[in-house]
Amino acid sequence: MLVASLPTASRLALAYAPAKARLQTLALFALDTRLAGLLRNSSEPMLAQLRLSWWRETLTRDENEWPEGEPLLAALRSWNGQHRSLSALVDGWEALTGTAPLPPGALREMAEGRAASFAALARSLALEQEAEAASHLGRQWAAADLAMRLGHSQERSTATALVAEGKDRRPRVSRSLRPLLVLHGLAHRRLEKGDEAAALSPAAMLKAMRLGFLGF
Repeated sequence: MLVASLPTASRLALAYAPAKARLQTLALFALDTRLAGLLRNSSEPMLAQLRLSWWRETLTRDENEWPEGEPLLAALRSWNGQHRSLSALVDGWEALTGTAPLPPGALREMAEGRAASFAALARSLALEQEAEAASHLGRQWAAADLAMRLGHSQERSTATALVAEGKDRRPRVSRSLRPLLVLHGLAHRRLEKGDEAAALSPAAMLKAMRLGFLGF
């Protein structure tokens, strides 16, 4: 159910997660997708903010206090208490509920929210030493994704500048975090080609395999 909710690129990236990291990675990707859907399907910014606030409050609580019957929360129980750090991801999505053109600070907050969530995944997998590298991948993934999807030219310019800040750095990560590397690589390919389909072309599939299996 959760896998089916993911965008195609996220499903592809998830395929490179080893069994020991699959559930935690799925939970992160599914949460990001759910939060994006709240914005996309809310007719008013205030409505989106109310829905996001529920997730923020829930993520700051102990998992034993969570309601039963929500598959995403069930998956997040695998995070070994690191789920609280994901409230930054909620903050990042909420920063996008303002009116266009969004200020640079809002786009940076979104990038930092995804960065924090990637670092939290590393910690949930007992890979504290790779948290900073994961954070960089999340920040760059977010910036490239925003640069491709935002409709306002000023917003796209800001996002493109965020991409440029760390574009030359390509950290290596261990196998458990390779899905993050795949997401990062596909987002940058899509931005470079200026085409959504570029992330799913045969050449992109080969790039995903190289990143997922070899890590570079």
